[in-house]
Amino acid sequence: MKHGTIKIDRERCKGCYLCLRACPFKVLEKDTGMNSSGSYPALFAHADKCTGCASCYRVCPDAAITVYQDEGEEK
Repeated sequence: MKHGTIKIDRERCKGCYLCLRACPFKVLEKDTGMNSSGSYPALFAHADKCTGCASCYRVCPDAAITVYQDEGEEK
């Protein structure tokens, strides 16, 4: 199975959680800490389950997510 990782820009994330619903492996959760705009951003909580499929990236309206696959390729 492929493995990946994601980075979430906490300041760009407005907490719409479209990424949580889009992730087939449930690697994201709602963060318990606010960002500077008062939103609770998404949190990459289960790194061991991430395949780098980029479903979260594709639905993010704020371009707050960057996806990396094991090969080091950025999507």
